[in-house]
Amino acid sequence: MMNIHIDIADNAAELGKRAAKKIAVLLNDAIREKGSARMILSTGASQFETLGALVKEDVDWSKVEMFHLDEYVGLDESHPASFRKYLKERFVSKVSLKAAWFVENEECLASLSKELRRDRIDVGVIGIGENGHVAFNDPPADFDTDEAYKVVTLDTRCRMQQVGEGWFGSIDEVPEKAITMCVKEILSAEHIVSAVPHGVKAEAIYNTITKPVNPAVPATILKTHPDWNLFIDRESAAKLLGM
Repeated sequence: MMNIHIDIADNAAELGKRAAKKIAVLLNDAIREKGSARMILSTGASQFETLGALVKEDVDWSKVEMFHLDEYVGLDESHPASFRKYLKERFVSKVSLKAAWFVENEECLASLSKELRRDRIDVGVIGIGENGHVAFNDPPADFDTDEAYKVVTLDTRCRMQQVGEGWFGSIDEVPEKAITMCVKEILSAEHIVSAVPHGVKAEAIYNTITKPVNPAVPATILKTHPDWNLFIDRESAAKLLGM
């Protein structure tokens, strides 16, 4: 049974505050219930406002473990586009976590997967790409694999999004391969929060909500989750509101 909670804010800043508040509530609920919480974090330009607000929330971060969602294959952490660099600068360095687990390379995936599956993930903070991807599960996404992480080939639209967001100077600079958490693993989180602002995401949001669940629009799979919380703003909701 689908259980989607859609929150439409006036702008990205307000969206970020609302999404961060929801994430904090869910983390605090888990801490009260079992003494700790575990979360997955997305990256990218669409997460700036949410992460900026989240680090200011009243959470006992010493009881929270964070897991990294995806990373480019072969990209050094010093590169501006590195998601390890992104998370360390924008989140890990600003709160005192119990632990932070990163996708370093292909060799670490077995141990990372084992740690990820040691206990439930309470909150998955999962963005949606311009092509409808979740993490780096580009269309047509693999909905069936039981792997926690795998190496994927990025499609052209996904790579162009990275150029458009300013992480790379041209598509030729964007790695063709990445490591991503897989769809089933993402869906295993107890709660999912998606913060998706900006007009460049309007088509993806429209397709995600209006189209049936299918690998051609990977984010449609989120509609099958029992507790999906979607935060959008007036720009990203534009096509949806204009139905």
